[in-house]
Order: sequence, then structure tokens, then C-alpha cells
Amino acid sequence: ANTEKDMTALKKIGEVVAEAREEMLAAIKPGITTAELDAIGEKVLEKHGAKSAPKCQYKFPGYTCISLNDVAAHGIPGKRVIKEGDLVNVDVSAELNGYFGDTGATIVVLPAPDVKTKLCECSRAALYAAIDTVKDGAMLNLIGRAIQNQASSCGFNVIKNLTGHGIGHKLHEEPFNVLSFYRPNDKARMHEGLVIAIEGFISSGAQFVKECADGWTLRTPDKSFVAQYEHTVIVTKGKPVILTAL
Repeated sequence: ANTEKDMTALKKIGEVVAEAREEMLAAIKPGITTAELDAIGEKVLEKHGAKSAPKCQYKFPGYTCISLNDVAAHGIPGKRVIKEGDLVNVDVSAELNGYFGDTGATIVVLPAPDVKTKLCECSRAALYAAIDTVKDGAMLNLIGRAIQNQASSCGFNVIKNLTGHGIGHKLHEEPFNVLSFYRPNDKARMHEGLVIAIEGFISSGAQFVKECADGWTLRTPDKSFVAQYEHTVIVTKGKPVILTAL
């Protein structure tokens, strides 16, 4: 994000995906299907003239990704009915006028086991701890360190084969792997104007996810639960700009 034009366009698409995320989260209740939830996200994107990024970039079979319980990411919306006790993640990424935004959040449909609520709280805290490290000149690996430390302090693990990423004119740009764990030998630095999607996947067990037969759904092999929170941010000389906060 090097110009005023970039900044304005990124803020706009950031607001759009954030609005879709919030409308979807507000609609989560027992009895709604994941397809119905997806249609709510689609409507918000359409209203603003934005296009679903997973759909147009990767031909994903949905407008948004909706992942439940032991599905960490890329859950396909469909006939699945949400019920009490479910852990529900919505991940919305979209394009508007050649710029991309990406955001996600996880909530629990109560009543639910404590572990699911704790997982959500930990994942949200990990995102903000990571955002606190974002500054011009700072080491990129501080993001992973913050997420990993937060997960460990809660007695949870991070999913190591899912990462955050650079974003801007494409959904995925350099740096392609913004890790959720600390890699001390990574010498990359953040710089002013860099746009990154920070997303830590925190799990109650597994450290890796496996792709299902559908070619999309990413699930924990041990059926452990996963929560993800994600914001798109711009690196500045001071505090980062969170593009997907509402």
C-alpha cells in the first residue's frame, strides 16, 4: 500500500469483508445451514460489487469458507445444519476494484464444552498479540512467536501447516508464509506499506491438518477442535492499520 489510492481501496474492501463476516456471525444459530450462512455473505459482497476471492481465484464451491469443529479451514457451505455446541468459523475474502481483503472469526453456539469457548478466546487474543508486533522494520517471525506463545499459555497448539500471507492485488502475495510459530532463523522484516493477512489457527490437539477427499476441507486427524481469527493489516511506522475491523 504505497499510495493514498491503495490505502483507500484496501480500506474499502476491508470494510466489505468485515461487514460480511459480522452479518454471518450474527446469523449463526441452531437450525441454520452453512449454505444459508454463505448466502448472507454473498449478499453483502454483491451489495458492494465485490467478488468472492476463493470463488474467482480458486473456483471454490462457495462464496465464503465455513468450517465447523474439527475442520480448520476451507469448509464447503452446504446442507450441514448448525446445532448447539458447534464451533463455527467464517472466513471471508473478496476482491473489489483490483484489491483484496481477508478476514475470519470463530464463535461457539452455546451451550458448548468449555474447551471450545476457551479456544475462541485464545485464538482472538493470539491475533491481537500478533498485531501488536507489526511495525516497520520489525522481524516477521515475531508474529509467529506471539501466536505460538499465546496458544502455549492457554495449553493449546498452533496448526503449523496453515499460515497467514501477504495480500493486496492478489489474495496470496509475498510473504506467502506468515507462520503461526516461531522460526528463529527467518530473517525477513516487515516494511512500511506491506499488507498482510494475519491468521493463527489454534487447536485443542493436532499441530497439522489434512486435506479431505473433496480437495478442499482441511481437518484435524485426531478430531481436535480449531479456532481462527484473522485480520488484514497494513504495516506503518507506528501502530498497524487494521483494515478489517468494523
